[in-house]
Parts: sequence; structure tokens; C-alpha cells
Amino acid sequence: MSNAEDILTNYNRDGYYFPIKVMPTDEAIGYRKMLEAEENNGKYDDQEIQLLYKSPDLILPFVDEITRLPTILKPVQTILGPNLLVFETIFFIKEAHTPHFVSWHQDLTYWGLDDLSEVTAWVALTPATVQSGCMQFVPGSHQKQIGEHRDTFEDTNMLSRGQVLIQEVREEEIVDIVLQSGEMSLHHGRMFHASPANRSPDRRIGLAIRYISPEMKLVSGERRVVHLVVGEDTFDHFEKVAPPSGVMREA
Repeated sequence: MSNAEDILTNYNRDGYYFPIKVMPTDEAIGYRKMLEAEENNGKYDDQEIQLLYKSPDLILPFVDEITRLPTILKPVQTILGPNLLVFETIFFIKEAHTPHFVSWHQDLTYWGLDDLSEVTAWVALTPATVQSGCMQFVPGSHQKQIGEHRDTFEDTNMLSRGQVLIQEVREEEIVDIVLQSGEMSLHHGRMFHASPANRSPDRRIGLAIRYISPEMKLVSGERRVVHLVVGEDTFDHFEKVAPPSGVMREA
């Protein structure tokens, strides 16, 4: 297990830290099976299927469970402090032998948050390798301001608007963030990052969990619902909701 000093030193210098083992491999496989059972049950319409991927912590109890694992929370607390909200969760899934990719971008470009007290924990439920299209980071790029992006709306780009960082990224700057099932990486919201297509014979499944400190607030966009997963929130900048009581419950 990585110690807090190593995590904080490397994160402050590079803008990321990996790998951190957060669960046994068989548990990661079990979570994958739970997700795929919901994908394949045939009961959901297109909008509900999208909820499985884009807001899973609100409708899948096992995703809420993952966001509260001490093995994930403690490293994040090392960076953000004792009080944590889950701002968002997203499954990033690349099917086997498909062209879908994520272009170079910075996460905080479009979120409308007022500060930098955010960390993304990216949890691998399947191996994220060079062949399967693991994430790629540019060390130290979190120290730059938010750069200009352009929207491409490219079909194979997994970002909602196909947004691409204008600034050029050189090949020699890139670090491949290889993770095994049950491991995670942490990265800063201004990190330059991307991921190429999955050329492997299996799906690449990762759960991105966006943690923020309660003092953060939105300066644009609609009021968001969040989960308080550890500590307390004395600011009340967001609407806090209870964990899901069951799968895809109307509440």
C-alpha cells in the first residue's frame, strides 16, 4: 500500500499517482459482472442504459459502495482533506477491437467549478494496458492553466463534445497509466490526459470517480446532486442525496 507522503509528493509534482491497489482482482471481476448483468438484462430503455454509464452512483448500489471504499477514500483524503463529496461518476468502457478513443483534454474545462479541490480516482475493473487503451498523462501539466479546447463532435471520440486541447502534446512527454484489475490512479483536474483505442480482445472498463472538497461550488451550470461519502459538509453548496436503495429505483 502506498504511503500518504509518497502519494502527496508525487501528486503535487506530477499531477497524478498510480498504481494503488484498492481491491482484490476477484472483487473487481465481481463488480464487472454486476455491471454487465444490468447492461444485459433487457429491461432498460436507451435513457436508462445511459444512466448506467453516466450517473451510476445514483442508481447502482454497488457503484456507491465502490465510492466509499476506505482503500480509495484514504489516498484521496491525503490530497483533499478529510471531507469528501462525490461530484460525479462515469463508466468509461471501450469495447474490444474498436476505434473509440479519448482526445487530449483537461477535465476542469467544462465543469463550472470555482476552484481546484478535485481529484479523479480512476478504478480499473479490467486491465488497462497499452494494448487496451489505458490513459496517458503529461507529467506536470496540472501546473498549467486551463488551455483552449475546440469541439469536434467526432463519432469515435468518447468525450461528450469531442473536445480537444489545442496545445500540442509531444510523444516523448507521454506516460502510459497501466493498471491491473482492482488498481486505481489519481489525477488532477488540469492534467493533460487522453487514451487511445482498444486493440485488445476484451473490454476495457474503468470507473471514474470525481471527488471534491465541500467548499467547492459551481459558478456556472445547474445545481448538482452529490453524495457525502466521508466527513461532513458545512457549506451546503450542493444538493446531497442518499445512497441508492436499490437498482434503478425511481427515487
